[in-house]
Amino acid sequence: MPDRSRKLPPLLVAGAILALGLVVVLIMPWDRDEPAGLLPDSRLSDLGEKPDWPVLQRYHGVLTRAEFEQSLREVYVLGDDWHCTITDEAVTIHSDLQPGGQAIRFAAPDARKSPPRYWRPVSELQPAPEGRPLAGLRIAIDPGHLGGTWAKMEERWYQLGDTLPVTEGDMTMITAKKLKPRLEGLGATVTLVRNDTEPVTSKRPVDFANYAARKVPGAPDDEVRKLAERLFYRTAEIRARAKLVNEEIQPDLILCLHFNAEAWGGDPDNPELTHRNHFHLILHGAYMDGEIAHEDERFEMMHKVFQGVHEEEAAIAAELVKSFARETMLPAYLYALGKPTIRIGPALWARNLLANRLYQCPVLFFEPYVMNSEVVHARVQAGDYDGEREVANRFRKSLYREYVDAVVDGLVNYYEPRRKSDP
Repeated sequence: MPDRSRKLPPLLVAGAILALGLVVVLIMPWDRDEPAGLLPDSRLSDLGEKPDWPVLQRYHGVLTRAEFEQSLREVYVLGDDWHCTITDEAVTIHSDLQPGGQAIRFAAPDARKSPPRYWRPVSELQPAPEGRPLAGLRIAIDPGHLGGTWAKMEERWYQLGDTLPVTEGDMTMITAKKLKPRLEGLGATVTLVRNDTEPVTSKRPVDFANYAARKVPGAPDDEVRKLAERLFYRTAEIRARAKLVNEEIQPDLILCLHFNAEAWGGDPDNPELTHRNHFHLILHGAYMDGEIAHEDERFEMMHKVFQGVHEEEAAIAAELVKSFARETMLPAYLYALGKPTIRIGPALWARNLLANRLYQCPVLFFEPYVMNSEVVHARVQAGDYDGEREVANRFRKSLYREYVDAVVDGLVNYYEPRRKSDP
């Protein structure tokens, strides 16, 4: 995606091969009889796997009944059907795949156990040396989407005339590679979930042709193709990243970097630019009725509830909201009434996204800037640079450095005062 500062040749090359990449995708063999390994199951989400329900037994005695019910009511579930039976002693989670469901015993108020988890809240970290407030903290950075030759397929791409293309997956990668050394300089151990525009998953759209055809029986070939593509870049890719995060990286915190967008019309070669520009952060929660009805989603939600993920997410996010407001001077985004969200605070919302559900640790999902705003388009064209330049009628930092500064300031403001040694 538009690189930023005078490193235009690689970007121009990347932009030029986008069209070639699309042509390759469009002409590749397409066989609806290709075995996909998984078949659609109405009890599971797309490409979802049967839950290992007994794993939840590790959470016996972690939460009280009141704490469990409060979490579901205030953060995690939008409807009234929680698909479980609750008594003073235990919650039994309903399952069609495991007869009898899975029971988890509640804790007595004075005999609460710590939940097993690979991540550590700030309360479990050692005091940090001066000037290194993130020392020992394991952070994963997940640059959203893919970019490169996949940008058009992802529908995270547009271009005005012969200007540099705006591609979210490339923009998040640029931001991630600038953020990593800044966090490392403050003591953190930092891992990028992806390092380039190649997918983490080994699968490709054609691998999901059979699955897609079964999801929409009798649909036109083009509809099946588009669904198979979405299953590749939106579902299989995120599931592959989750496996990497949970089994190998195991961070204390993961930063999912994204850029937002408003509707830009049906033609990415002639997009509609908007005056609107805003920011918000997304935490996990707000399951719709159809989502919590899926057994794998219900299973993943229970990990979040019993591990106390929300409490840590919300505390960190509150500082990051402040730092983004100061650094970007953008207004907070407001979801329209009726959207499947729960408002946690200013510019802070709960939504059930695949990434923030599958990553079994605190997840901060960033949605700053509107990519198809007039201002952001101008800032992408300006690229990356030191200091400030006049861009879109105001002196500004580069888009990417401003983003990085906001993240760094927010994390420092959260961890530094909480990790000081006692005087």
